[in-house]
Amino acid sequence: MRRNITLALAAVALLGTAAPTLAQGIEIGRDGVRLVDPNQQQQRDMRRDDRRGREIGERDAVRIARSEGVREVDDVTRMRNSFRVMGTDRSGDDIQVDIDRRTGEVLSVR
Repeated sequence: MRRNITLALAAVALLGTAAPTLAQGIEIGRDGVRLVDPNQQQQRDMRRDDRRGREIGERDAVRIARSEGVREVDDVTRMRNSFRVMGTDRSGDDIQVDIDRRTGEVLSVR
């Protein structure tokens, strides 16, 4: 009986140490795969919510355009509600990306 209680307490202790490990998230980005602490994820989400009232900048627009295939940026034009990033793709063809200034959403790629 005493042995069973000891084993049960050991199992509970092991489960207690494994719970924080299971609570971690995984983030896949340009730096590879990494574990994310849930507290850091909440802080990151709060900062993102704080930025929602603001517009993105030209640097953000260029970063977004590069994720859509722009390799060499020739010009960034600020329009009424969007940024237009013009450049070339990796095969040397001209490419134009329109990005919403408030949300950072890609409106079109031509």
